[in-house]
Amino acid sequence: MTTRYVSLLGCGLLMAPIWAQAQDTLTTPPPSINPTDRATLDPRPPKDPADKPSFIPAPVLFYEPETGAAAGVTFLPTWRHGRDTTVRKSNGRFGGWYSQKKQLNLQLSHTIFTRQERYLVSGDILYYDYPIFFYGIGNDTDKNNESEISYKLLILQQRGLKSFRRHWFAGLTYRLTDARSIKADKPLDNKDDGVNQLLLLDERQRQHTTVSGLGPALVHDGRDNILSTFHGHYLDLQALFNVKGLGSDYTFTRYTLDARHFQPVGSNRTIWASQLFGQFHNGTVPFRELGNLGGVSLLRGIYEGRFRDRQLIALQTELRHHLFWRINVAGFVGAGQVAQHVNDFGSKFNVAGGAGVRFQFNRRDRINIRLDYGVGSGGSSGLYFGVNEAF
Repeated sequence: MTTRYVSLLGCGLLMAPIWAQAQDTLTTPPPSINPTDRATLDPRPPKDPADKPSFIPAPVLFYEPETGAAAGVTFLPTWRHGRDTTVRKSNGRFGGWYSQKKQLNLQLSHTIFTRQERYLVSGDILYYDYPIFFYGIGNDTDKNNESEISYKLLILQQRGLKSFRRHWFAGLTYRLTDARSIKADKPLDNKDDGVNQLLLLDERQRQHTTVSGLGPALVHDGRDNILSTFHGHYLDLQALFNVKGLGSDYTFTRYTLDARHFQPVGSNRTIWASQLFGQFHNGTVPFRELGNLGGVSLLRGIYEGRFRDRQLIALQTELRHHLFWRINVAGFVGAGQVAQHVNDFGSKFNVAGGAGVRFQFNRRDRINIRLDYGVGSGGSSGLYFGVNEAF
């Protein structure tokens, strides 16, 4: 099943620019018509010769304690369906990296706006096989409980939305996660007397686990450019019902709120960006599916999963500034907390902040490679490599 989904989605990603070009060709008047009559018969705007699909590879190089040195490549195709330049560009990403510790990460993603933005189709196929640190569950877990765990994880997510008014979309999301080979590795050298925190959870959570869910989504996407936004708003409301009837080993509901605001400060050289993110669960939730603070996108400076629980709320804000040539810089700060129940949220927020540099290797589509350094609560800090902005 996995191979079939990967093949279908991969073919769709690669064929999308060709399909769009074929549609233009099929609807173009035959060459026997003179140019004047052709312009009269074809109501579409003239095709901009500079508005071509692009297919740019970007290198992936980094070092982390869990992986050692790692290297790979990611490809970033961008294209537009049709000739209407008010239709935002679609984009994809596929690639991965491999580490000196024989660890693997693969990604295949796409965001597609069809002609006249009638439909918005997006999705991901992600595969992870490498160890992480696990600190237990809660908003104030102890760094001394740091435990190394490992598993192989496949995530398949697909979303199909239809426009019902300008910049508003509604539809369904399907998400499947498959976690296997879950192991509580040996204690770290300086914690031989400690117990791996994974062993304190129910034994079922260390077994092969499949989570499968389907639910409605409502999206407002008014961003001028979804890869690197100068101005606009974004709102994503989603409910995901994970039930045994869809093949899920656990039954629970996830509600997600993702709200973002972007605006220039004086000019497009400086952009203020903010995000409010919430994730709320009810039912029986395995540890892998709990809300997680930290990581490459949410509260950089806090190790991903340093704090995790059933309910999560986080706010982060960032200033992005064009320095010179293709070089941009950014400063960011954020705060968030997790809790067992919504009414358990209190005044103790975990905070994170830092700064980074961006290299814009595709000026036309504003595609950046970013390198950020952040520090955060819980004795965390980290160097983060990414393509495009964090949000």
